[in-house]
Amino acid sequence: MRFSAFFFDGVSRAFHHRPSFSKLVVILTASGGGLVAYADSKSDHAIESSQVAHKKKKVVVLGTGWAGTTFLKNLDSSLYDVQVISPRNYFAFTPLLPSITCGTVEPRSIVEPIRKIIKKKGGDIKFWEAECFKIDPTNKKVHCRSNIGTNLDGNGEFLLDYDCLVIAIGARANTFNTPGVVEHCHFLKEIEDAQKIRRSVMDCFERASLPYLDEEERKRMLHFVIVGGGPTGVEFAAELHDFVSEDLSKLYPTVRDLVKISVIEAGEHILTMFDRRITKFAEEKFQREGIAVKTGFKVVEVSDKDITMTNASTGKMSVPYGMAVWSTGIGTRPVIMDFMKQIDQANRRVLATDEWLRVRGCDGVYALGDCATISQRKVMEDISLIFKVADKDHSGTLTVKEIQDVLDDICIRYPQVELYLKSKQMSNIVDLIKDSKGDVQKESVELDIEEFKKALANVDSQVKNLPATAQVAAQQGNYLARCFNKMKDTDENPEGPLRIRESGRHRFRPFRYKHFGQFAPLGGEQTAAQLPGDWISIGQSSQWLWYSVYASKQVSWRTRALVISDWMKRFIFGRDSSCL
Repeated sequence: MRFSAFFFDGVSRAFHHRPSFSKLVVILTASGGGLVAYADSKSDHAIESSQVAHKKKKVVVLGTGWAGTTFLKNLDSSLYDVQVISPRNYFAFTPLLPSITCGTVEPRSIVEPIRKIIKKKGGDIKFWEAECFKIDPTNKKVHCRSNIGTNLDGNGEFLLDYDCLVIAIGARANTFNTPGVVEHCHFLKEIEDAQKIRRSVMDCFERASLPYLDEEERKRMLHFVIVGGGPTGVEFAAELHDFVSEDLSKLYPTVRDLVKISVIEAGEHILTMFDRRITKFAEEKFQREGIAVKTGFKVVEVSDKDITMTNASTGKMSVPYGMAVWSTGIGTRPVIMDFMKQIDQANRRVLATDEWLRVRGCDGVYALGDCATISQRKVMEDISLIFKVADKDHSGTLTVKEIQDVLDDICIRYPQVELYLKSKQMSNIVDLIKDSKGDVQKESVELDIEEFKKALANVDSQVKNLPATAQVAAQQGNYLARCFNKMKDTDENPEGPLRIRESGRHRFRPFRYKHFGQFAPLGGEQTAAQLPGDWISIGQSSQWLWYSVYASKQVSWRTRALVISDWMKRFIFGRDSSCL
């Protein structure tokens, strides 16, 4: 009776004082209380599960573009608590945006809902359709705002904390603060931009067909201007020309002779990032087809009816237009500009990261895609330390063997060394040393620090920023996901090169971009292809290669089937000319 009273009294107190309950359960279990032993087992299991869940690092991903989506697709989400923030709930295959502007491909054919991509992974990944408007690296928090709903305060804002932050929000169009661009020009960065351009093209044709307009006004309405001679601007000009000549000329016979397409480029040539042969072919092809290419012209102002530009020889001039598309490069988003000010990168155009995609000056923050660029470490900044690491016998000179022992690590850590050797058609670093010292025997080569500096003095000339392309962003997303997946293993077994400024090895090999080539669709079923090995191909065969590559690179079988179906419909029925 005394034990029963103690038992019920103890349990009662335990429920009122929860911290002491677990200890009480252990004591009673020793006395043989079967029911209490079951309660103890369940409690321990719950605590253990809670601790395991708590150990997962929280990874917050900003953006669902090429970099962010590729990172999510390849990340082992079972290792982390992953949360995704993006103002759009889909991934878009942006290289086909010019095709959407003219109805060659439908908008829904190149988008895949991000929740579908997450569901296929099977991991517990959370997604919120919202926009990050502030990053707080000190407290490891991101401030977000939803445009589709509001919280109890009525402003739709919320906070997320993180252990690791992956910034992949891309960039916006760069207007160079040119007056009137934002108000009067179209951009071509998002699905919505392509849809607006398509409606605007059709509106220009419909308005030009009205009976009360004079000839000059019709010409103005049908003058389509593309500012920027890069791949996007050139591809849109080619798509628009095909749309007009193959489809709209039949539907608007009274105004088809008034159509004019102009490409305005500040540089001396269009497609300057391509081989000179492609640039020349594109300019000659556009000239034959009546597309006016104005190189050496800088746009200084845009009004609702005129574009004002300057040229060294002709001075300032204005041309009337009906629709203008601005495609002159990328600019920084406001949230990135604010973030860069916080981390002492205010004077930069985009975020600076190291070769492992870590944002310089931040802990646990990574940036990839168009919003960042890799700040490659220069060889000459570390030349004394490299010499010290290579000089294992501390003799003050380097032999060929000592150099070759660390050569692989140097080439991995500083890829410009290998690029420089290739550019000079040298097989190895010994050729570089011979070139600096003269033609001496391999066995007798010995370098002191000054001779070593002289041999490597020009290798940093090969350091170049990576282009802001989908190909670069996708490779960075894939690389970072592999690093996250192997994070635990590489703590014990690092796989990177030797550390130059510290002991040991880096955990991972630095990111290395591999260029697989680039395409420039020029219209008329002709595409220019520049592939590795200086292989240039121009014509219909390259167009079919373009079709196959772009179809294979779609994010899902659904989008792949839809895109191929759209291409087939265009071949059979032509492009849709409705304003929808």
